[in-house]
Amino acid sequence: MSPRAARKRTTRDIRSASRFAVLRGLYTLGMPTRQELASLTGLSFATVANIVNELLGIGMLVEAGREDSNGGRPRARLRIDQARGLLVGVDVAETYVHADVFDAALTRISHHEHPIADPADVLDEIVDIVTEAIERHRGKEVLGAGISMPGQVEPATGVSVFAPNWGWSDVPVQRLLQERLTVPIHVDNPLKATTVAELWFGHGRVVDNLVTINLGTGVGAGIAIDGQLIRGVTNNAGEWGHTTLIMDGRACRCGRHGCVEAYTGVPGIRTTLAELAPDHPWLAETQAGFILALAGGLSAGDPTAQAVLARLAYDLGAALANVVNLINPQRIVLTSWTATYLGEWLLEPTRIRMTAEAISGSAEVVDLVLSAAPEGPVALGMATLVLESFLQHAGLPSPTNAPLGVG
Repeated sequence: MSPRAARKRTTRDIRSASRFAVLRGLYTLGMPTRQELASLTGLSFATVANIVNELLGIGMLVEAGREDSNGGRPRARLRIDQARGLLVGVDVAETYVHADVFDAALTRISHHEHPIADPADVLDEIVDIVTEAIERHRGKEVLGAGISMPGQVEPATGVSVFAPNWGWSDVPVQRLLQERLTVPIHVDNPLKATTVAELWFGHGRVVDNLVTINLGTGVGAGIAIDGQLIRGVTNNAGEWGHTTLIMDGRACRCGRHGCVEAYTGVPGIRTTLAELAPDHPWLAETQAGFILALAGGLSAGDPTAQAVLARLAYDLGAALANVVNLINPQRIVLTSWTATYLGEWLLEPTRIRMTAEAISGSAEVVDLVLSAAPEGPVALGMATLVLESFLQHAGLPSPTNAPLGVG
């Protein structure tokens, strides 16, 4: 896989970014006027009007009525046409695959879930669940299916570059699925999908510069600058979990030592407990059971749970300070299941440590918050990426689907 050649932003790129801003504005405001879209996006009224006409032309928008404009021409309110087509978002994890079906307004209308017992069955389970989801809504146009694959993914080619837990290397997922499914397939990484969901439906509705921090079995960062997802040359931007927190520290599953993930991922948190209390019964739990038990211990004021939480907050805060120093974001968003279960205890001590470690001037302006995206952000983000891909093929390219500043 060779890096794509860098290029300067063109007039077409700027136009594409404007279309993206208008589309996000439509989902944010619900039923805006052209004037309200111009105010929200900062674009000129003429630019907004031209983009709205394009979206009306491909059937994505409809006029939802007109209202008086204080003596001027009546203003039309606009909305996404929910009936334009369906979008399928698929979240593939190590032990399950689930799919959500959305209408064109990205409202979830059905949910489907299958277990994965054997990595050899992954593609079969994806085909089965997408087919099941489409059959449930037979007769309606499906604009595409977005498949989130763990590990390193190259969206431009639809290749799963590296999924160590399955022993995968350079698996052409998109081609293999496209041969068996009749709808357009888009493949991406769950961290990118989660960040897109946060951009469109969470904190990205009020800030354009944010970093999402996934806290689960693995950890990683999704970066959005000026409302655009940053991918990097090979879609690996945000591998913050494999930056060094402690020189020559704990072994990490990536083969290196001292990585952020080795201390803040769920296996790393479990290792912290083992160091503090080697015979603790929570160590026998599954990963999900361990985090739930830890949350229960914190709720009950258990001193061992509090000690584990304090170590986690100390390490996570220091690692986030590096993000603050490097990216200078307005908001850092903690997401995924560790954040969901531990967030009420984790947020404040992590914020204190992060602020103490980050350079002044950056620490003071960054907010550390929990995710505001709806439930199932990976599937929602994948459905959003499918929508963007559909618009791209309809002649309306969007900057989230290509690396910023990269061709």
